[in-house]
Amino acid sequence: MEVREFESITCNEDYRNDPHYKYLNQETFNELENFILAFSKDDQADAIDFLKISLRRHVGKVIQAKNYVGLIQMSNGFQVQILPKVFSSNLEDIKKTFIRMLRSMKDFPSKVFNDSNLKMDKMNLYEIFINMYIHEVRNLVKKGFSSAYIPVKDNLNYYKGKLIVREQIKKNMVHKEQFYMSYDEFDANRAENRLIKATLLKLQKLSTSSTNIKGIRQLLPHFEMVEPSKNYTKDFSRVVIDRNTKNYEMLIRWSKVFLLDQSFTTFSGHTTARALLFPMEKVFEAYVAKNLKRALADLPWEVSTQDKGHYLFNRPRQFALRPDLVITRQDQSTIVLDTKWKLLTNEPRQNYGISQADMYQMFAYSKKYNTPEIWLLYPVNEEIQDAEISFESYHQNHRVETKVSLFFVDVTNIEDSLRTLREKLIMGVTLEE
Repeated sequence: MEVREFESITCNEDYRNDPHYKYLNQETFNELENFILAFSKDDQADAIDFLKISLRRHVGKVIQAKNYVGLIQMSNGFQVQILPKVFSSNLEDIKKTFIRMLRSMKDFPSKVFNDSNLKMDKMNLYEIFINMYIHEVRNLVKKGFSSAYIPVKDNLNYYKGKLIVREQIKKNMVHKEQFYMSYDEFDANRAENRLIKATLLKLQKLSTSSTNIKGIRQLLPHFEMVEPSKNYTKDFSRVVIDRNTKNYEMLIRWSKVFLLDQSFTTFSGHTTARALLFPMEKVFEAYVAKNLKRALADLPWEVSTQDKGHYLFNRPRQFALRPDLVITRQDQSTIVLDTKWKLLTNEPRQNYGISQADMYQMFAYSKKYNTPEIWLLYPVNEEIQDAEISFESYHQNHRVETKVSLFFVDVTNIEDSLRTLREKLIMGVTLEE
């Protein structure tokens, strides 16, 4: 089942064909509900953060996708794929945009992944992640495995390494033709390779994609001399990423996800379901930050993310302020930008759906950073695309004290969208001068 962010799921058969709802049978609906409640009960996360359970008149119990996007796989194999609410109706474009957004996150394990030849409309998110893992393993095979000299002690018929005299006397008093030796053996059967082989074998069983299964089968012969890991925790503890094992960094992080049923969020595999969920607020923030830095790279401006050092109160220093982006121009003037993953409405009387708390936050940024230039960045949607919206506060001398401008980012066309924002930021400097 594919659900868009903010869409609702019901088990009421009367709404089976209703375009406003996605339908699940009672058994699967109950299992999804239990999955949500399990996390809420364990205090791992507030269930309202990613799937909200509520009652609706005439409909009954409803589960709404909210804030978190990704994939949940039930114990019976049924999968719920939650896709972000982006400004596109093409399923493949939505998935490609989402993967590009994920790759901008620092803790998302992906380096270079070419999605141009991947038919994403045919794969769910889990299969796409499997494909990314296969891609990384293929790159490792091309570069060559890391091997290590492993200390070995053995009774040999020939002299190799160093003779262990005590063991030689104990074991070979009769067999004079044998030597009890200690030596180093160059071996690819090390923790990193064992974990990768174990992951490939597990994914071979889990995958339903013929493309992925074929890719795994082509890779496994390269691991013929490697034993699959039997103790994941022990082998993960043995992995040390340094300059000699840097090629393994992404693969080991992926292996943890697949072998330990971990996720990239606080939601991990403690229930019968498997979940890979991502907070869209953080994904959007990372995506905009990465691409805006690129868009402004040729300007003599300094761009910092999650800027530190300012507090709401100075005595004592408490309530730290962490704007998503702070731009410092060559004249030391400042622009503060904050991203909000929320779909606004074209309703001026309702403040366009902007949170009052968000506006208080922007006013605090303006005061503490001593700048009138504040920008709120929201994702573009069908209701609001090219609207010019701003809010201004004035000093008694009629000079602007704080100006909060809104900009709507098209994540499906991020480069052109942020090029437009760049022009607006430059225009603001020109108007000041």
